[in-house]
Amino acid sequence: MTVLRGDCVDVMKAMPSKSVDLIPTDPPYLVRYCDRSGRTVRNDDNEAWLKPAFEQMYRVLKDNRFCISFYAWNKVDRFVEAWKEAGFHIAGHIVFTKKYSSSARFMSYQHEQAYLLAKGNPAPPSNPPPDVIGWTYTGNRLHPTQKPVGIFVPLIEAFTKPGDTVLDPFCGSGSALVAAQDLGRRVIGIELDEAHHRTASERLAVKQPGLSSKFHQAGINQSRFAKPIMVQLQKQPSKFHTPEETAWIPETQPAPRMQKPPAIKPRSLAL
Repeated sequence: MTVLRGDCVDVMKAMPSKSVDLIPTDPPYLVRYCDRSGRTVRNDDNEAWLKPAFEQMYRVLKDNRFCISFYAWNKVDRFVEAWKEAGFHIAGHIVFTKKYSSSARFMSYQHEQAYLLAKGNPAPPSNPPPDVIGWTYTGNRLHPTQKPVGIFVPLIEAFTKPGDTVLDPFCGSGSALVAAQDLGRRVIGIELDEAHHRTASERLAVKQPGLSSKFHQAGINQSRFAKPIMVQLQKQPSKFHTPEETAWIPETQPAPRMQKPPAIKPRSLAL
């Protein structure tokens, strides 16, 4: 586990080419975001970093692998241009649906979004994740645009295997890294802001191995510093889990088949 503090472009320049297996990241949206308490996101007021950052992401990513990048819908042209100039091609689109409105103007905004970007020609995963994933509210306690851990789980499960290296060059409070570490992946995070770097480092230092999408609910009152919420559900394996991960499910005998009662012949009436 490594969380580095610094400008991600400079840090990635020191990394070997083709050294990471997946890059899930939530970069600044270029929208000068400011939340209700006045918190802002560094470098959200300029795009000088945009193309250099994705050029380095493309370089350090292994061939035939994926990057998952969040973006602002009203700045999509800037992001798509940077992705394509770096060498990525668009392989999918993911919508994260919210049960509440983040803001409203012409529309009530109730989703976040990300593109699945491919380097080379990756093979399709054995269990493709859905392109619509439910969002749970984090309260943004650790970061002004904090993402829930749970939304990353099916994506990391699908596009990596245990032991693979996951890089988030804009790691913020570390949600993507927490999901990756819990799933047995090696993680590298990069964060420019001192406070967020400290938060991500502290979250990853509290190791709770074995969490998965069966039990990890990243929402209200669910933080890396608390025990995961355990819910007693009917034990059904997730399509995102391997047979080894579902070995805990006990075998049960099928219910006995009900016997069909014999047909009753109606009596004939005497006239």
